[in-house]
Amino acid sequence: MKNLFLFLLFFVPLLTIGQSNPGRVTGSLADSTTTKSIPFATVALQTSDSKIVSGVTTDDQGAFVLDKVATGVYKVVISFVGYRTKTIEKIAVTSEKPVINLGKIVVSPDSRNLSEVNVVGQKALVEDKGDRLVYNAERDASNTGGTAVDVLRKAPMLTVDLDGNLKMRGSGNIKVLVNGKPSSIMARNLADALKQMPANIIKSVEVITSPGAKYDAEGSAGVINIITKKGVQGTNGTVNVTGGNLNRSLGGNLNVKGKKLGLAISLNGYQYRNIAENNSVRTALTDGQPTSVLNQSTYRDNTGTGGYGEMSFDYDPDSTNRINFSANAWGGNFPMNSTLDSRLTDPQGAVIQQYHRDIKFRNPYGNSEFNLGWTKSFKKSGQELSVLTQYARMPDNYYYTITQNDMQSEVPTYLERSTNLSRNNEYTFQTDYAHPFTARTKRDTLTIKAEVGAKTILRGIGSEFVIEQALTGMESSYAIDPNRSNEFTYDQQVMAGYASLKIDSKRKWNLTAGTRLEHTSIQGDFVTTKSRFTNQYQNLIPSFTLAKTLKDKHTFKVSYTQRISRPLIWYLNPYRNYSDPKNVQTGNPYLNPELTHATELSYNTFGKEGMSFNAALFWRQTNNSIEWLSTVDAQGAALSSPQNIGRNASYGANVNLTLQPNKNFNLSIGSDLTYVDLTSVALNQRTNGWVWSTTPNASYKLPKDLTIQANGYVGSGWISLQSRNSGWYYYGISAKKELMDKKVTLTLNLNNPFNRSVKITGDQFAPSFTAQNTSLFVNRSFRLTLNYKFGQMSSGGKQSRKISNDDKK
Repeated sequence: MKNLFLFLLFFVPLLTIGQSNPGRVTGSLADSTTTKSIPFATVALQTSDSKIVSGVTTDDQGAFVLDKVATGVYKVVISFVGYRTKTIEKIAVTSEKPVINLGKIVVSPDSRNLSEVNVVGQKALVEDKGDRLVYNAERDASNTGGTAVDVLRKAPMLTVDLDGNLKMRGSGNIKVLVNGKPSSIMARNLADALKQMPANIIKSVEVITSPGAKYDAEGSAGVINIITKKGVQGTNGTVNVTGGNLNRSLGGNLNVKGKKLGLAISLNGYQYRNIAENNSVRTALTDGQPTSVLNQSTYRDNTGTGGYGEMSFDYDPDSTNRINFSANAWGGNFPMNSTLDSRLTDPQGAVIQQYHRDIKFRNPYGNSEFNLGWTKSFKKSGQELSVLTQYARMPDNYYYTITQNDMQSEVPTYLERSTNLSRNNEYTFQTDYAHPFTARTKRDTLTIKAEVGAKTILRGIGSEFVIEQALTGMESSYAIDPNRSNEFTYDQQVMAGYASLKIDSKRKWNLTAGTRLEHTSIQGDFVTTKSRFTNQYQNLIPSFTLAKTLKDKHTFKVSYTQRISRPLIWYLNPYRNYSDPKNVQTGNPYLNPELTHATELSYNTFGKEGMSFNAALFWRQTNNSIEWLSTVDAQGAALSSPQNIGRNASYGANVNLTLQPNKNFNLSIGSDLTYVDLTSVALNQRTNGWVWSTTPNASYKLPKDLTIQANGYVGSGWISLQSRNSGWYYYGISAKKELMDKKVTLTLNLNNPFNRSVKITGDQFAPSFTAQNTSLFVNRSFRLTLNYKFGQMSSGGKQSRKISNDDKK
């Protein structure tokens, strides 16, 4: 009886409260000129003194319902982009009349306000978000119809060479994520992947130089997060077509988002043409004395074709829960066919070997990824629990065939063909919990957010490679070369846990600190040769960032982070590519992970009229740094593979400035200067020097919705342990015209219109060789893009969470 009394004492007041707000306000919205319903507009219920009581968005028929309204007098405020805000006063909810039906409410379009919103709400090209710099690629007309290479070349602190190799502050050790999660195509071969990703799907690029404990403990120069375009709420989509001499694409997306269900589908097909030639002279050395000289020239002209598709489905059973499922797939074929002329002589010039090769190299790729997650939000803002799972399947196959003949004859004297079938299956399980709370002192109020999480990654990697050769030059004499064929399996398990704390004070101090513990276990097996190896290691990874803001616009920040990078299949696969027997490439399954220490001191500010300024000083040291190295034998053949070279240290500065002299003119410029010092005690080599780059960008909006833009890049080249390369530059101009009430956009881009190609020279050096290279890359291009938008969208809804495996190099 006592328990029943306590139950009634607790339950009855709750029941009373639940019945004390029986009121309801309903209605629907319609356009005053077209009489069509207005879906997904914002409807707010306010008190007479403008305090918000509740709010909803209209459904796809323009209707709305405001439930659980207490008795009283209110006003309803209706707002939507492109329409005048409308207020309905003196809505009385009483116990006698608890349900109020406002009927059909007509709202008038406001083209003047819409025009103002388009100007005032415009994002800067580069924004400082505290822990990251954001390049808003969708605002840059010169990206239209291009690839991710065009986009990343303009992002702050990044440089991309003409082969698509990406560097940040002079280091190529960068993790690239897509929508906060890894893409298997990026892990496979970053340079090729950037060429194949259409720029039209990229919304922005986040450059994160000091990742916190929540990120996988990747040890690199930083993290690049490519954010793709997505509809938010409503039914909307785009269709885009690009034609040009180097780039062609066709794509589109459709987004349907309601109150509880959301569906997004994106499909893109593309072609990319790559034209280049290379000439090199390499001298093999033994004890410092030349033993042979290799002269080679290559030419390639290839067109890669591929596609990308993604589907995501979100379900919100109530306001605090979200279940999301997504699937995406990349696929295509990116050939690297080439012709090769090779001549090997002794130091006196006598010919040892001379031949011509036609090389047919193809890399049909395809990968798929599936995400399933649940996110629980609590009544306290910022309190959240998520449980995420992911499965990724990433096959990566290579095929080449070779036809070789003497210079004086077109009859084949040697044939070779190779098959490499590789796979990478990855299973990930992750859970995260965030809990905010507030602490008050006599002089300050602290807003604190604690985060903890755990993660497990299971990777199964395999490679089967076979090389066949015909020594007579006849197809009938093909036979397997057992010395160059093998089967390889590699299993990796990563167990991780982290804890972090973020503290913000009203006195404008900010502290983020955390630590991450990771345990890695590895098992490798060369099946054919029956040799195995195992390895395991444990790492405790700390990080912190301290920031202070003065006068609400001057922010100073200091940060330190430690990271670890594990090599993935692109580096581990022991398959040897013999398509050029004088330049053989292979992976290294015995690589150790990299460990990086990075410190940064930065300052940023912003002013009126869109001005922003960011500057940073940084220092970074990577131990066990992974680089591709070459050794040359006495016969002039080079073997290149990734190795743990030792130390890679660098320090420098970067500056980014954005100006908006008036509402139509935008100007931005980014510059970086880095001193790179690479040392390998084992190889007895050291290389150091300065590298720099500058990226200007200017746009001007003319009358009648016409925008013109100019952009460029100039840099000093790059440095590795065994090479130095000359600098290069590019420039481009573009024009964008908006038509049909901005539903249709035409964009014309011209890149390097007065220079057909870019020339880069380089020197290579090692105890076993010296070499000089000259490369020409054709990059004069034009492209015209037509983009059509349909439907409507508005802000609203929640963001789905997905797994982000950013620990792979």
